[in-house]
Amino acid sequence: MIVDGHCHLHDPAFADIRETLSRALAHDVWGVVGAGCDAATNETTLAAATAFPKAIWACAGFHPEWAHLGGFDLEQVESQVRAHHSRLVALGEVGLPWYSLEKAPDPAGRMAEARGRLERLLALAGRYDLPVVLHAPHGAAVCAFEALKRRRLERAVFHWHKAPADVTREIVDAGYLVSVTPDLVYRERDREMVEWVPLESLLVESDGPWPYGGEFEGMASGPWFAARVAEEIAKIKQLPVEDVMFRLSSNTCRLFDLVWA
Repeated sequence: MIVDGHCHLHDPAFADIRETLSRALAHDVWGVVGAGCDAATNETTLAAATAFPKAIWACAGFHPEWAHLGGFDLEQVESQVRAHHSRLVALGEVGLPWYSLEKAPDPAGRMAEARGRLERLLALAGRYDLPVVLHAPHGAAVCAFEALKRRRLERAVFHWHKAPADVTREIVDAGYLVSVTPDLVYRERDREMVEWVPLESLLVESDGPWPYGGEFEGMASGPWFAARVAEEIAKIKQLPVEDVMFRLSSNTCRLFDLVWA
């Protein structure tokens, strides 16, 4: 059995939460960590966790790639965290933009603003002793890593991690976790990383409803994919699947302070 360490349960694709959890359990996924992206999705995720407290755990976030779209209120999200911190297992997803910078008229300015937002959010994580779920792909990983160290935050996961090997080594050596998605099954970059990253530093996630290629082409993405990712890790590490699932679930429970089901 495994835990999906990152899924956007607020998405309309998961409107029937009971059916989502039933399908996940049929694929050996016994729990889901729900990541929020703004005030509205944080509320939806909290509601799901309240309805299914033994199977869903809520994070409240402010997605860095969404912030430039307008209509997003960082102060509202900060208020949510202050009001509901005891119901949250993490702050996330938060972080730094990367993909949205390509078409930005002022990429440097946007990144500077994002760094300021991240500092404010990390201050909240420190205040309430919440782990951090980071969106910091590729070149953003170094800045996010440095921000964690400045704040002396000890618990964090780099969600759907993509960064140069030397950066990943620093992240792992500092005690932080990196998370992999179904991309692992067919993308060599991810496989190479999993080969050398210690098992105790890994999490698995679906990032549902994000669509995938390879054997997942055309399939509805959701928590049920997390077990397949764990199986692939077991193949790469040449370890028994049951042992790998247990250790990955243990990693997730340790990071988010979850009670083992």
